Amino acid sequence: MALWRRKRPIGVIVHSNCGVQYCSHEYQSLLVAHGLICNMSKKEDCFDNAAMESWTGSLTVEAIHGEKFATREDAKKHVFEYRRVL
Repeated sequence: MALWRRKRPIGVIVHSNCGVQYCSHEYQSLLVAHGLICNMSKKEDCFDNAAMESWTGSLTVEAIHGEKFATREDAKKHVFEYRRVL
């Protein structure tokens, strides 16, 4: 569904942890079949994705929480404006 909604992007990095479902042959084959790049956290390294998690938290609190967007396009513009100001 995510691939369809995003009009089948190619070369996008898909980040996940090392859960068995993400390491499975079926999942990895799906990524390859759709031209996606797999990026996994290191095993037992809870800080591997800390910077991105922190940024996402800041985005949510500073730019998204409490906002009401009429359209998805309005939400995208709002997020890109937030990124531009940083």
